[in-house]
Amino acid sequence: MDQALPSDNLSPDIPSLSRRQLLNFLTGAAVAVTAGGALYPVGKFFVPPKEVSEGGGILAKDRLGNPIPASQILTEPPGSRALVAGLAGEPTYMTVNEDGTLSDRGIVDNCTHLGCTFPWNPRDQQFQCPCHGSLYDPDGSVVRGPAPLPLKIVHVAVKEDAIWLYPWTETDPRTNQKPWWV
Repeated sequence: MDQALPSDNLSPDIPSLSRRQLLNFLTGAAVAVTAGGALYPVGKFFVPPKEVSEGGGILAKDRLGNPIPASQILTEPPGSRALVAGLAGEPTYMTVNEDGTLSDRGIVDNCTHLGCTFPWNPRDQQFQCPCHGSLYDPDGSVVRGPAPLPLKIVHVAVKEDAIWLYPWTETDPRTNQKPWWV
């Protein structure tokens, strides 16, 4: 009987890896790693930040993008208003209630006439748009035009000293109608 040599056990159907195939594989791997490294930041851009909750809420932030603790706003006297960056970065007024808590409703600081931002006037107790003279009462309803609609409102919730803002999608309590911004 003939004894099989170890080299005879190799199947002729399995080709060996040539130098060209090895270099093609290494080149492809290098390109894949480089592309993956470049696409990672792009992917992170499209993933919502951790400050977004399941209900579409977002943490209220200051102008530098840092979350604002509720305790910071609640040091202000009752009736005062603080401006924060809210949903979609829209400037939103938070109100301190008479009992020292935050109001459960925030008012978005965008005039419904042409989208101007405006200050709260504590002396007159109203929002006053300097561009075309629209006036809004403390709850955001139109006092004087040319603004045609009340200001957009958002839900405010305080959880563990964090201020969460959520979209207002139910009936507007000022008009008893479906909100115009939904």
